Amino acid sequence: MSSPSAAPPAPNNLKRIVAASLIGTTIEWYDFFLYGSAAALVFNELFFPDSDPLVGTLLSFLTYAVGFAARPIGALVFGHYGDRLGRKKLLVLSLLMMGGATFAIGLMPTHATIGSMAPILLTVLRLMQGFALGGEWGGAVLLVSEHGDARRRGFWASWPQTGAPAGQLLATGVLALLTAVLSESAFGSWGWRVPFLLSGVLVIVGLWIRLSVDESPVFKEALKRAEARKADAPAERMPLVAVLKHHWRDVLVAMGARMAENISYYVITAFILVYATTSAGVSRQTALNAVLIASALHFAVIPAWGALSDRWGRRPVYLIGAVGVGLWMFPFFALIDTGGFGALLLAVTVGLVMHGAMYAPQAAFFSEMFATRMRYSGASIGAQFASVAAGAPAPLIATALLSDYGTSTPIALYVIAASLLTVVAILAAKETRHRDLADVSPETEDGTGTPVTTGRTEDARAL
Repeated sequence: MSSPSAAPPAPNNLKRIVAASLIGTTIEWYDFFLYGSAAALVFNELFFPDSDPLVGTLLSFLTYAVGFAARPIGALVFGHYGDRLGRKKLLVLSLLMMGGATFAIGLMPTHATIGSMAPILLTVLRLMQGFALGGEWGGAVLLVSEHGDARRRGFWASWPQTGAPAGQLLATGVLALLTAVLSESAFGSWGWRVPFLLSGVLVIVGLWIRLSVDESPVFKEALKRAEARKADAPAERMPLVAVLKHHWRDVLVAMGARMAENISYYVITAFILVYATTSAGVSRQTALNAVLIASALHFAVIPAWGALSDRWGRRPVYLIGAVGVGLWMFPFFALIDTGGFGALLLAVTVGLVMHGAMYAPQAAFFSEMFATRMRYSGASIGAQFASVAAGAPAPLIATALLSDYGTSTPIALYVIAASLLTVVAILAAKETRHRDLADVSPETEDGTGTPVTTGRTEDARAL
């Protein structure tokens, strides 16, 4: 039996798959990052007006963090059904949930109108965002990885990853435009709602494109084999159970790999809006412009790092990013402290380029760790459980450290510690670059834990 991944898919079909995943992830990340930027800029005044400004920012970031708490739950639910029903259906659902929650935030009354109910409703909608994003990432990268040419999987799978900087670029760009053309009072009164309401239009576009693509051929073949064995095999294990039994080491590696990537990203793009405006005396507009330009460069370098991971391997490229972002932290804050736009831009840009070296190979790397019928669950669990300990508290911890110590040194040390943890995880991982996703199939689909022979050369390392 030939592997479906042995021959590359038709170029036009693969490009359509990549476009659907990229546009969908861009919209999802636009929604998610828009909240983070708004939390740093205006939510402290709108929803926590009775608090000290820095305390209000802390409370605002706390509602930001609860979205991360919901991401592992989304990973479990979407991963389970994505491994049972397919990637495409769950991706459509995640897009609808995220877009609906974001649009609703744009319609929400503030503390001035309904008092303490405002932050409560805001938190509920943030939980919905996190739940949806927990299911989005795994499905989007798997849809491309399982369609793509194995020889260039790192490059093609890195394109859905560019949805993060594209979403950041879009969210920051809309906010930068509004803050440039509106007065502070107008932006605080109604202007902040515009980018949230814009999400409704973006979701319609994303759904139209996402509904036009086919289900992953690797998943369809795995499902067909599972259906054929149902009559003679014991009940199939839940994907979560299979992942924790056979891929627990890979889940831990994925979680460790995400620590530096996740923490550094939110410090560089979200916390910087607090640090630059409060400690370095930089205007809100200047800080947004720096993140805006750096996000565009971040978008451009991710596919390049992905292509390098096809040549050098996933681990070497990932290590470059983990070591690089750790070494950059002290220069990063020193440049911001100068108060100059050029220095601020350089600080953010280099930080995001180093981040891209981790983020680009991540999609292919995590996909190649897991067997097909537990891949959505495995990749999502590893990625999203780490986000609770990494990205969720990162702006909150950084803001608290700044409040307590009044200096950037402990914040830099915090990111460096995360970088060391990621280096250890990557050194403990196996290189996966040469794995064929269709051959990572001792999948225990018979429910007994016994590898199933598919007629192809099995990669025992999958277990």
